[in-house]
Amino acid sequence: MNDKDNLLPSGAFGRLDQMWFRLRSIMHSSSSGGGWPLRLQFLDSYMLLIPIAGQGCITVDGRYCELKTGAVFICLPGQLIETTHEDTGDQSVYILRFDVFDQHSMPAGEHPARPAEPHLPFPLEGSIAVQSTITYSKHCEAITNCMESQDPLQRLLAQSRFYELLYSLLSSAGESQTSDTDCAMERSKLYIEQHYREEITIGLLAAEAGTSVRHFIRLFKQRYGLSAIEYLTEYRIRQARRLMRPHLNYELKDIAAYVGYKDVPYFRRKFKHITGIAPATFMRNAKQKIAVYDSSLIGALLPLNIIPCAAPAEHPWTEYYRRKYGTDAVLPLAQEQTLRLRQLAALDPDYIFALEVPVNQTLRIELQAIAPTCLLPQTDWRSQFIHIGKCLDKVPDAEGWLNNYERKAKSVRAELVQGPVTDKLLIVRITGQTITVLSYRSLAEVFYDDLHYTPASVVDRKCSSQILTLKELESADADKLLFIVDEDADSQAAWSTIRENELWLPPSPAGQLRTEQLPPYPWTEYTAFTHELILDLAPDLWRNRT
Repeated sequence: MNDKDNLLPSGAFGRLDQMWFRLRSIMHSSSSGGGWPLRLQFLDSYMLLIPIAGQGCITVDGRYCELKTGAVFICLPGQLIETTHEDTGDQSVYILRFDVFDQHSMPAGEHPARPAEPHLPFPLEGSIAVQSTITYSKHCEAITNCMESQDPLQRLLAQSRFYELLYSLLSSAGESQTSDTDCAMERSKLYIEQHYREEITIGLLAAEAGTSVRHFIRLFKQRYGLSAIEYLTEYRIRQARRLMRPHLNYELKDIAAYVGYKDVPYFRRKFKHITGIAPATFMRNAKQKIAVYDSSLIGALLPLNIIPCAAPAEHPWTEYYRRKYGTDAVLPLAQEQTLRLRQLAALDPDYIFALEVPVNQTLRIELQAIAPTCLLPQTDWRSQFIHIGKCLDKVPDAEGWLNNYERKAKSVRAELVQGPVTDKLLIVRITGQTITVLSYRSLAEVFYDDLHYTPASVVDRKCSSQILTLKELESADADKLLFIVDEDADSQAAWSTIRENELWLPPSPAGQLRTEQLPPYPWTEYTAFTHELILDLAPDLWRNRT
């Protein structure tokens, strides 16, 4: 086999001339300067991670992958990610967020209004080896300098230099050769996919790859982010979900046996571990097609173990659940109202959930003509959650979940009572150059009401749009600050300026940091699902992780 046979197929890049790319933002983050590691977040754009120093891990949709110098990592819109880093040495990484557009979907003379269609994805994903970290570091430094400029020509130059970076990356990937080790791992993975119904052992897979068991275990996890047995389990559960579609009517024991599990209780445990839902609940909910017209309602259905059959395409959870539960499990609804109604009519759902306020009388009639429609008032999230339970005849489930939430909040309060909750807390969101106080709903409601943090004196709990100047922010009597930073370039630049202020840098004598930073999604969602995520996150905030 010659080198030419090992090159990445040219077809992988064959549609590049039909795409164009827009850099949203670039940020240089480090363990010493803040912004790293990245907290749990849904991506609404592509993300390119370029490690310059140190190493760590990234979790992508529950799978662990290595982050290290000598390789870059590409994440896709809709992925759920979180990063960690090793405790030793400096950590430094550039984080670039960008969009991919299909130029042929645009009317002549107009800017693109939507990302590229699924059949025109960015041609790379995951870890990509690069020859020179220094080269990419210089690319990123030049882009950063241009993006931070107020001169439109310099910002245009930043986009041009981003294209140069992509060219270097794509060229490097196109020239890389597939090693014998990669081929061996692909053979073993293919063997799993072809023989998943049979009994498969690590020894058998190692023999298929032509390596020792110990070496195989390390190589497989290094390449795919999970062990071979974990991949076998995920693949089996993926096939099981396909057999649970309503029109097939298979019994659970038959599905378990078909995908390789003779023990049904063991299959149930594995299914719930992978999906978060018991198989019987998954099958029951699959028979009920529930569409959500407003994206914020997704997080109100998830605690009831309901995955909507249709949801707005612009919400990152929509794409995440499309991948997690099968490519045709969740229909992404268009932004344009007429097209969205046409999609819903073709889907023929059993129920439609929508928020009451944006729905006018005409739209209400059109939705009701498609399916029974539950219009939810924009009240507090607990009342809305119970309302959904009533609509779906799941009030006991909703009340049980709320009782568990209150118990968890009490437990977290007890964990924090020795220190942090006695501190004054200020939560703000940075949008461009604007600093807005988050005083109620979402994060504020969890921290101030459920966890009993004391609001900083500057916080007006009755004001929904309280704006602070930078000077007011710096003079606030907050012991701890939580920054929610939007992902556009202006917001990231403002955040870079704020975090360099010496007021925020030193940790407290107890080893606690004074500031923390989170992305908008999912943390600003006002839903039951997000509030529980915040409870889980709270004990780990403001800890010195360097």
